[in-house]
Amino acid sequence: MPDTPESLDLTGRLLIAMPGMGDPRFAHSVVFLCAHSEDGAMGLIVNKAIDGMHLSALLEQLEIALARPELDSTLYYGGPVEGGRGFVLHSPDYISDLNTLTVGDDFSMTSTQDVLEAIATGAGPLRSLMALGYSGWGPGQLEREIGENGWLTCEATTDLVFDLPNADKWAEALRSLGVDPVSLSATAGRA
Repeated sequence: MPDTPESLDLTGRLLIAMPGMGDPRFAHSVVFLCAHSEDGAMGLIVNKAIDGMHLSALLEQLEIALARPELDSTLYYGGPVEGGRGFVLHSPDYISDLNTLTVGDDFSMTSTQDVLEAIATGAGPLRSLMALGYSGWGPGQLEREIGENGWLTCEATTDLVFDLPNADKWAEALRSLGVDPVSLSATAGRA
């Protein structure tokens, strides 16, 4: 039996916002899905840095000393839910003593302060992205949005998530599907 939208598990994949995305907070977004089940979905936008916000400022608020300036990084807008809460999407070489969610073979996500302490000392994951807030969907909501042509999905690669410049991630995610970003229309249609 083929997968229906209701039976797909998109955990560990990327959502690519279509040009006609109705919610401006998600315009041209690439979202890494940390969890997806019949209960809903949770993900982090991986291509929207928060202007002027860096990890060093967050660490200072938490009274965590940054060992070396090169360990500083940009903070990301993970999504509109719980904007004051932090999430670190990272390579699987780091596992928190408190709680790390393994997402496939190449990614993990930790939302406890110990990962920030480890990053600050240089003992954290080799690759990471720190996001404030997350993107969340209730039961069936994401499937409906995909069915209404709001999102495309593709494989998540560590290069795309961690290495590409943010301005290139959306177009590169589309290209990974063989889609030319220039050819996309902002209006959806049905055959």
